[in-house]
Amino acid sequence: MPLPLFLPCAAGVEALLADEVRRILPKAPVREVRGGVGLDGDPHEVMVLNLESRLAQRVLIEVAEGPYRTEGELYELARRVDWDAWITPRHTLRVDTTAQRSPLKSLNFAALRIKDAVCDALRDSTGERPSVDTRHPDLQLVLHAGEHAASVYIDSSGESLFKRGWREDKGDAPLKETLAAAMLAAAGWRGTPEDGGALHDPCCGSGTIAIEAAQIACGIAPGLKRRFAFERLLPFATDAMRAELQRLRSHAQARIHPSAVPIIASDVSFRMVDFARRNAQRAGVEAAIEFHGGDALERPAPPMPDGLPGTLMINPPYGERIDIAGKAARASAQDRQGEEKIGPEDFFPRLAAHWKRAYTEHPAGWTAWVLSPDMKLPSAMRLKESRRVPMWNGPIECRLFRFDLVKGSARR
Repeated sequence: MPLPLFLPCAAGVEALLADEVRRILPKAPVREVRGGVGLDGDPHEVMVLNLESRLAQRVLIEVAEGPYRTEGELYELARRVDWDAWITPRHTLRVDTTAQRSPLKSLNFAALRIKDAVCDALRDSTGERPSVDTRHPDLQLVLHAGEHAASVYIDSSGESLFKRGWREDKGDAPLKETLAAAMLAAAGWRGTPEDGGALHDPCCGSGTIAIEAAQIACGIAPGLKRRFAFERLLPFATDAMRAELQRLRSHAQARIHPSAVPIIASDVSFRMVDFARRNAQRAGVEAAIEFHGGDALERPAPPMPDGLPGTLMINPPYGERIDIAGKAARASAQDRQGEEKIGPEDFFPRLAAHWKRAYTEHPAGWTAWVLSPDMKLPSAMRLKESRRVPMWNGPIECRLFRFDLVKGSARR
């Protein structure tokens, strides 16, 4: 029997996620909905999606859905699920909640009633109740309470899928891997000479964009280095399903190959470059990335073959991070006495001016993509954007701006 699946994603990424799922599962009936993608799948496809999706936050399995008005009706909704098919009393569980215009007064109490339904069902069938584990549960449930209807999901992923299993050195304000993947997908960058060409992140921070790009260019599945919650659930805990998961991992391992395009990461902070290099080593892509220290306002464009286009991909400093940009960041507070501090009002015009000098001579051209919450960024950079893609960086509404770097002013 098909399982109703829901893959949530960041706002603005739904269409990109739908395209990705169609590439991963060409025969799947994909439905693009607000906040994610829905489809019907089987346990095999649950494993494939967890292993291969770069854009989904989780892979949720819907086990109950229906109208409600009270916490008691939520209990009855969850009580109808055959929980014996998923766990035993030796498993642990946790219930998380989300809501949108819900009439309920307490989501904590709603989560408690869902937990009671699971425990009562197992007590009636086995005589024992499972325990709650809020940190590392075997069964992670998600209750979504809407205005009139509610859904109960089993979270097959466990930790969010942006956790690829390699990050230890985060640095300041790390970009989530799923958002980095969405930026690359929106740019049409796929790690080939034809789709995006070379990639350069001149404000690489802890290396998220470059590492995600290198894994794409090398054919490395995003979930290859991590474990998933479904591995502890009964439908996936058979010898046959364990063997299938091992086959999928082996197949993913076998298709890894060297990158066909250069990937360059640089940052004004040598400490961050060191973080990024160590992260890349753990992610298995250190050999695929050139790391450099250097100011984004001064570093020359990397040399490339005449026929290879280039993509600049940048999540520049903004908000609390703006003070780390430019030369002033390298100096201590004492060293900066009498030195002009680089702020957002002059960092971005200077960055654009540098790009015009350094990146417009290449025959195949460079395209710059900049993620920013400033809707007036093109005016600040004195550049005319050719695209703007809405994206959310956590709670921050942003735009991914595309600038085609040409000689002279791109403004009209």
